[in-house]
Amino acid sequence: MNFHEVRFPASLSFGSAGGPERRTEVVTLANGFEERNSPWADSRRRYDAGAAMRSLDDIETLIAFFEARRGQMFGFRWKDWSDYKSCRASAEPAFDDQVIGVGDGATKVFQLAKVYRSGGHDYVRPIRKPVAGTVRVGVEQDELREGVDYEVDVTTGLVTLAVAPVEGQQVVAGFEFDVPVRFDTDRIQTSVASFQAGEVPSVPVVEVRV
Repeated sequence: MNFHEVRFPASLSFGSAGGPERRTEVVTLANGFEERNSPWADSRRRYDAGAAMRSLDDIETLIAFFEARRGQMFGFRWKDWSDYKSCRASAEPAFDDQVIGVGDGATKVFQLAKVYRSGGHDYVRPIRKPVAGTVRVGVEQDELREGVDYEVDVTTGLVTLAVAPVEGQQVVAGFEFDVPVRFDTDRIQTSVASFQAGEVPSVPVVEVRV
């Protein structure tokens, strides 16, 4: 897969603009009612990496990162400062933040996920790029030990337990995570004069499926 397990400098993504995008097909019927359908099961996030550039050194770092990724060729990790934890933004991840599965006595592998709830409805977002060293896992009320009771693949977000939970037991987890993205352009246009005048380049970044 064309993906580099390297994070875009977090200091440069801080202050960038962006967020989730959905694709909804809307058909207005003759009677004025609508039929709405979405071909996407999961949302897709877009950002502008240029919005956070503050100095010419930042521009140089951006260009080096862009060249090393060969433009759009290779994906990379992105820290979304508005949404990068399994918990609330003001809290620290705990081992029981999210329910990632229910035991059946046989399954040992579970996908990290984050649930978004509002008004009695929810959306379960698969988490494919957890941050190494931040993942905490538990079964019911007991926290497990990484390297002993479970292993985490930080390239896929899969958690493998040493012992399969018995039927009905909840598998829980807390973590920080990155968004898998790529540049959405093969060209970066910069101008020292424009940058010094307050204009920054537009560098679109888009989430990729992994």
